Amino acid sequence: MVTDPNVLLEKARDELAEANSEQDVEAVRIRYLGKKGELTAILRSMATLRHEERKELGAKANTVRDAIAALIEDKKKELAKIILAGTLKKEKIDVSQPAQGVQPGSRHLITQTIDEICRIFGDMGYRVTEGPEVETVFNNFDALNAAPSHPSRDLTDTFYFNETTLLRTQTSPVQVRTLIKEAPPVKVISPGRCFRIDTPDATHSPMFHQVEGLLVDEGVAMTDLKGTLDDFAKKMFGADVRTKFRPHFFPFTEPSAEMDMSCFKCGGKGCRICKGSGWIEILGCGMVHPNVLKVGDIDTERFTGFAFGMGVERIAMLRHGVDDIRLFYENDVRFLRQFM
Repeated sequence: MVTDPNVLLEKARDELAEANSEQDVEAVRIRYLGKKGELTAILRSMATLRHEERKELGAKANTVRDAIAALIEDKKKELAKIILAGTLKKEKIDVSQPAQGVQPGSRHLITQTIDEICRIFGDMGYRVTEGPEVETVFNNFDALNAAPSHPSRDLTDTFYFNETTLLRTQTSPVQVRTLIKEAPPVKVISPGRCFRIDTPDATHSPMFHQVEGLLVDEGVAMTDLKGTLDDFAKKMFGADVRTKFRPHFFPFTEPSAEMDMSCFKCGGKGCRICKGSGWIEILGCGMVHPNVLKVGDIDTERFTGFAFGMGVERIAMLRHGVDDIRLFYENDVRFLRQFM
């Protein structure tokens, strides 16, 4: 057995110089510094030496151990550089080769639908207004004449931050903000995201989009509302579409109605799209309730107005034959590419 640590240092240096892999380096470490290594054996043999000899050999062995450990680390770094250089050479990019084609993207179908709705109403003289998605309870409910007992105020229907702040359940608060800031005549549409506590399924989503409209001026009547929405339906779904209005209840309009249109797929004969009825419900509307106008200090004896609101997802689903609202949010390019 070698008893001089310096001899082991030279042997380790020579073996590391010949090492060509991490496995070779690890073998050297085990051979000299491992629990059963040669340097360890020298240290164990010191028990038979005199105190002075043991002290001298121990100091020399510790110095050699540190030197071998440093040589091992240096060799590992050297091998790492060689491996990296080989990898870079192997994976070198040939810049003279033509680049891979990048497929252009497109606007999302929801965005396309919103833009089309805004274009149609823009041609009628409406301007687009927007508002915050985090709203006050006053703007979302109180100013819209919603009674304290209205179901939509319930904690199971609306996302509340606190008693006065929530995620808007509709874009109607934008109409309230407009009435407070501007004097009639007012002619606006307000697209945007809305939020309600709903379990996602084929026709429901906790996040969705609406476009609502508001017109306030002197002499505005229900006939103006019907003519406006009939014109919209024809431009959106085809000139042969017919419309009808059914009585309904909304707290912010009086009278209120829901508008149906004849099925654009079957022409009113009955099909899968219209569930055999020949008619499809597409939006809610009505004459603005005087209590809503009073929020903006508008003279209800002089001014009247109408309002309407539609779900963008529903319009897009009907127009393009989409049968599951969740497809709009899953980012599946196979679906999205159909509407580029």
